[in-house]
Amino acid sequence: MKKQVGDMNQFWTEIYYYLRYPHQEKISHQSVRIMQVIEKEKEVGIKKIAESIQVSHNTASEHVKRLLEKEYIIKTRSKEDERRVILKLTASGQEILHRHSSLDEEKLTHVFEAMTAEERQTIIDGFALLKEKAQLCTRS
Repeated sequence: MKKQVGDMNQFWTEIYYYLRYPHQEKISHQSVRIMQVIEKEKEVGIKKIAESIQVSHNTASEHVKRLLEKEYIIKTRSKEDERRVILKLTASGQEILHRHSSLDEEKLTHVFEAMTAEERQTIIDGFALLKEKAQLCTRS
């Protein structure tokens, strides 16, 4: 299994390398990770950011402050507890996150066009299964 894990990682990094969007704006890897946490988790505050990227509360606050200044995120209040500050992505933040963490849809379309419908479905089914198992394993 160790070889399969290594192969999977190698395939994934190469797929991302060849099919990524060109990056036009300067944004740190930490900032992208923070924006991913905000996108994927429910009601994220500074504490959750600090835990997720394994930095101190103060360091997380500084990263968030920069994202607020760039208007990639905004602060809102929790509906359940008005005292809690919740971070949300702006439309601009969603666009930046997409370009820095997703595959370029035009490039991916070109690759998919070179495949049969069956090959495309095999890939979609495999990624869906991998996502499902990843969610189950990370919740434990």
